Amino acid sequence: MERLSKHELAKRLVQIRKSKGYSQEELAKVLEISRPSLAQIELGNRNIDIFEIQKMASILGFSIDELVNTNETILAEPEMIYSSINKTETTRNNIPSYSPAKFNNTFLYLIEKTAGMPNICEKGVIGRLYLADYNYYELFETHLSSSKYIKRSNFPFPEGIDKIILQLIKNEYLIRVKTKNGKKIFNRIIPLIKSDLKELRASEKEVIDQVLIQTSNWSLSNLEQYIQNDMPIKISKENEIIDYEFALYREAPYSVRNYESDKA
Repeated sequence: MERLSKHELAKRLVQIRKSKGYSQEELAKVLEISRPSLAQIELGNRNIDIFEIQKMASILGFSIDELVNTNETILAEPEMIYSSINKTETTRNNIPSYSPAKFNNTFLYLIEKTAGMPNICEKGVIGRLYLADYNYYELFETHLSSSKYIKRSNFPFPEGIDKIILQLIKNEYLIRVKTKNGKKIFNRIIPLIKSDLKELRASEKEVIDQVLIQTSNWSLSNLEQYIQNDMPIKISKENEIIDYEFALYREAPYSVRNYESDKA
């Protein structure tokens, strides 16, 4: 009988976890392993023993045969051999539901904070917004700006960002100006109004501010080089949506979680 490879097995485990509405943090806690260990299992980089599989099967409600046999469809099976622990919340959705008010105020806050930094152009603001969004998801497994990102030339762009910026200019929320740095000409965006801080949680502002502290002296080239090696960018396909879940598989120096208290 044909069996799954380690990486195929890992992919199925991720699929099941998501379908049952468990975050990595929640499942790792029930399994009594660290979240980094679970992330390595889901990447196919760490072996999972039979006892861990049995425990996971019991928690998530699937049979081991269904998991390892390639001719079985786990999620289509209505009757599970193992009894799963009831979980009242619905399946988590890692695809954000776009909110213009949320996105605009997050974007405006970031523009306000960078308006006096001559090294940060329009693309630099967008790159920092991406870092804030995926850092926030890694920390809290929920969305900050509500934007989906598309990978284009190894760089993340919020879906529809060109139209969004043009609309913000039309509404006189910001202006776009051209600046020259050496032989290169860049667009910069300057805010004309202040963001509505009631739209932002304290934790969201903190994550944005931390990104700005980290990248305050970076040129656009520095930012691009850093971002292209970030896990969500590395494993996403060109011109496709960048899954927020990929932030959960980051390692140093990209991961923003503190794992010191996690068990090995």
